[in-house]
Parts: sequence; C-alpha cells; structure tokens
Amino acid sequence: MSGLRVRSAGPGDRDGIQAVTLDAYLEYAATIPAYWEGYRQNILATLAAAAPGTQIVALDGDRLVGAVLLYPAGVAIENPGGTAATLTWPEVRLLAVAPSARGRGVGAALMHECIQRARNAGATALTLHTTDLMQAAMRLYERLGFERAHDLDLEPAPGIIAKGYRLDLSR
Repeated sequence: MSGLRVRSAGPGDRDGIQAVTLDAYLEYAATIPAYWEGYRQNILATLAAAAPGTQIVALDGDRLVGAVLLYPAGVAIENPGGTAATLTWPEVRLLAVAPSARGRGVGAALMHECIQRARNAGATALTLHTTDLMQAAMRLYERLGFERAHDLDLEPAPGIIAKGYRLDLSR
C-alpha cells in the first residue's frame, strides 16, 4: 500500500474505527459462537470508552483500513471478563485490519507506530493480549520481537486464555 498513512484518530474517525474493528473481528464469530455476542459488546464498549489520544488509524488514501488502541502506562482499564487493572506498561488493544486490506502491511505499520509511541513515552516495555484464534496476529507480534509473558495471561471466559505478550523496549 503505497498510500498508507498512520495517524492519531480524530473524532470523525469513530464510526470508521468501529466498522473496521467489527469487520476484522467478525471472522471469530463462527469459532466462538457461545461467546461472540459478549465479545462483540466488549469491543463496542471498549471503543466507546477509548480516551482521546489512545486510538491510532491507518488510511489507504481516504479509506480507513486499520485501527488500534494504545493505552498509556498508569491508566486503569477493564480487562475481558470484567476485572480491572492499572497498566504497568503501555498496552496495545484491538488491533484491527479490514479484511480487504490484509497482507499489505497495515497491521505491521500500526504496531510499529505503537512501539515508537511507547518508546517516545519512555516505556521500558509494551504489552498486549491475544488468543490462539488469532494466529496471523501472533505471528506478527513474534516477528516484531514480542515474547510470551505468562504472568500477563487473562481468562476472560472459562477455558479461553488471553495470552500475554511483552516487548522489551529497553534494548
């Protein structure tokens, strides 16, 4: 994507972020039918509550093709499953790439932006959570140097593990 731009989201991006995120995550509905509606509602609530400055978007020309949330260290956020936690390090949430834009570097561009912003904020690490359903995302995170961090694991629903990953930024 030669016209790919990554920038902070503005108020006018909210509908596009919601649409691309739901479209990106819809592929998991058939895999987790018993949990999909709850997960979908969690996505919507997370996006609605996102503070200004936490949303980053990727655009191909004028078209929003990806989005991600980057929470700063020190903020209290609600984890899947309803527990709350204060972040020790910045955390990536809800990385989403429009299905029509996959395989073109959108996810990597958004993640590189998150890494750069975390470094610029003086963070020593950047964290995220993912599940075994999200194999393409896991490969991307590992290519970028994220390592499995079992101490960050969450269990948002019985038998479903949100695997913690951490990128050491002090190197």
